[in-house]
Amino acid sequence: MEQGVVTAARRGRWWRLIAAPFHRMLDRIDRGLEAGAIEATLPDGTARLLGGRREGPVAIVAVHRWRALRRLALGGSAGWYEAWAAGDWSSPDPVPLFDLFMRNRLSLGSAARAKGTGRLLLRGFHALRPNSRRGARANIAFHYDLGNDFYATWLDPTMSYSSAMFDGADEQLEAAQRRKVARLLDRLRLRDGAAMLEIGCGWGFLAGEAAARGARVTALTLSAEQAEVARGRAGAGVVVELTDYRDVRGRFDAIASVEMVEAIGIAQWRTYLEAIARLLVPGGRAGLQFISIADDVFDAYAANADFIQRYVFPGGLLISERRFRALAEACGLEWTDPVAFGIDYAETLRRWRLEFDAADADGRLPTRLDARFKALWRYYLMYCEGGFRGGGIDVAQVTLVKR
Repeated sequence: MEQGVVTAARRGRWWRLIAAPFHRMLDRIDRGLEAGAIEATLPDGTARLLGGRREGPVAIVAVHRWRALRRLALGGSAGWYEAWAAGDWSSPDPVPLFDLFMRNRLSLGSAARAKGTGRLLLRGFHALRPNSRRGARANIAFHYDLGNDFYATWLDPTMSYSSAMFDGADEQLEAAQRRKVARLLDRLRLRDGAAMLEIGCGWGFLAGEAAARGARVTALTLSAEQAEVARGRAGAGVVVELTDYRDVRGRFDAIASVEMVEAIGIAQWRTYLEAIARLLVPGGRAGLQFISIADDVFDAYAANADFIQRYVFPGGLLISERRFRALAEACGLEWTDPVAFGIDYAETLRRWRLEFDAADADGRLPTRLDARFKALWRYYLMYCEGGFRGGGIDVAQVTLVKR
């Protein structure tokens, strides 16, 4: 009996020693949560409230194994995903947690960024996927050539894979997507017979709408899967080309590009903007929709590689609006009428996830996609929604006018 008591006491001491560094890590997260809170249960049986000093979202998280926190410390957001996929932590709703980390991005500092060897490995992996002409095709194929049947099960009928613009919480997603496209095309002031280029045409909806306004549209994509659908649905007045924007020649009255610049990486920003300036006639207008990350964390973000770059969209990088705007103006493009609507992206992502979950529950997702893939995409949609709700990520439309 005495031996059993001694053994239990020793195990208790060892358990406390093992847990101590992880509790210190949680102490740092606690100090960094200026708004909102995390209600955490831990492997040693304890429960902790982190934050809770100011109003904000409350995340409920169960840490089942201490290695979840080790993976977070070494691998940042990529490591945190790996811990979730391995069952090291769980939550009834991870969106508030992702919201909290973005909302408290400055006070948390590097708490959710990869460090040491983990950071070097992630950066090395990211560096192997440059957006050269060949690399860009491979990166786009990785994300967009998953199958048109996959995307069609959870996108709205316009097949718009970008943020909608809502007019009220009860509006249907398709109507909000049509509004987004109409607002962007309004920026271009298309005349009948105008030559328009779309850089990154997706499945062809915007190109078809521009043609309906009388434009002659050249629509570009690097995705063979998207091109197949776009050619079939865009209709008369639209030519779909499997062409890199860097290889386009000619002059255009207008250019449209929706959430394409995030795919090219910082090294190609100037090249992209120089192409727009070169291809536009004097006085021509470009309408862009882009996703940006707050300038207060851009340097740290760009110096790392996050979950999305590692597992979902290789070669991608959200832009710094301030830096991107400066480059645009240096290329002779006037930056006019920016309109931000980040909370609409959070709602778009929520709607996509509901449709994704319904398609999965009904067995409508392609059978070639395994459970791990579906879990990854569910996590991706939640991760992005939380980022927009936290305010550090935004989406906007802007008009660039060729001087």
